[in-house]
Amino acid sequence: MPHPLRRLLAPRPPVIERDVTSLVLDDGRRIEIQRVRNPRARRLRLSVDERGARLTLPARASLVSGERFLSEHRTWLAEQLERYTLEGLPTLQRGITAALPLRGTDIPLRWEEGRFTALEYDALAGVAVFRMPSRAGDAAMRRALRDFYEGQARADIGRWLPHYLPSLPRPPRRVQFKVMSSQWGSLAPNGVVALDLALVLARPSAFEYVLVHELCHLLRADHSRAFWHEVEIRFPTWREERDYFHADGRRLKATLRALLAG
Repeated sequence: MPHPLRRLLAPRPPVIERDVTSLVLDDGRRIEIQRVRNPRARRLRLSVDERGARLTLPARASLVSGERFLSEHRTWLAEQLERYTLEGLPTLQRGITAALPLRGTDIPLRWEEGRFTALEYDALAGVAVFRMPSRAGDAAMRRALRDFYEGQARADIGRWLPHYLPSLPRPPRRVQFKVMSSQWGSLAPNGVVALDLALVLARPSAFEYVLVHELCHLLRADHSRAFWHEVEIRFPTWREERDYFHADGRRLKATLRALLAG
C-alpha cells in the first residue's frame, strides 16, 4: 500500500476534550476542577496534585454522572486539596523578588536594566543577576528563569555524568529536562533520560541520586533487587535521598510551578 494512502486510512488518534467545572465543598468554598474526557479512560477518575483537581471521564460517561461522582467524593477531595495546599511559595516579580531557590538554598537576586532579558549567576559572589529591558514582559522573564534553571541543571549533570559512564554498557542518548507531575526521572527505550527540572532546586546529593537511578536502568529495566544492587554500588546513601524526596519533594515541584507560572 502506498505510504500516503496508508496515512489516510490509519485510525485517527483519540481526541481528548478539556473544560472546567466547579464544586462547592462542605465548608462553602467553590473550587474549579479540570474536566477531561479521554476516550482511552475506562472509568471515572478523580485526582489531585499541586496543580489542583482533575476529573477524567470515559468517552460515553455523561456529565451528570461526572457531577454525581464529584459530589460523592466531596469530602475526599477537600482532604486532598488541603494536603496539597502549600503556604509561602516564592513568586517571580520583577524588581521585587529578592532571592531564588537553587541547589537546596536561596541565592540573592539583583535586578538590573539590560538590552536583553537574561539571568546569570555569579557563583563566586553567590549572587544571581536578572537583566531586562524596560519593554520586556512577564513571559520573557519566565523563559529566562527556565533557561537559567536548565543551564544550572546541565552544569551539574556535566560534573557528575563522567564519573558513572565507565561502569555503564552505553551512555544515555540524551538528557532532557521537563516539568513533571509525579516522577523525578525516566529512561525511554531509545536511551533518552528525562529529568524533572525541579531537581535543580533540591540539594545536590538528591539530584545526583535521581541521575544515578535512571542511569542504572541502562543496566536493569526493572526495579528488581538486582537493580537496587547496582544503585547501591554507585550511590550507597540512596535511601537518605529517597526519604528527602518523600519529605520535601512536593514542595520542590510546587515551588518550580509557582515560579514559572504565567
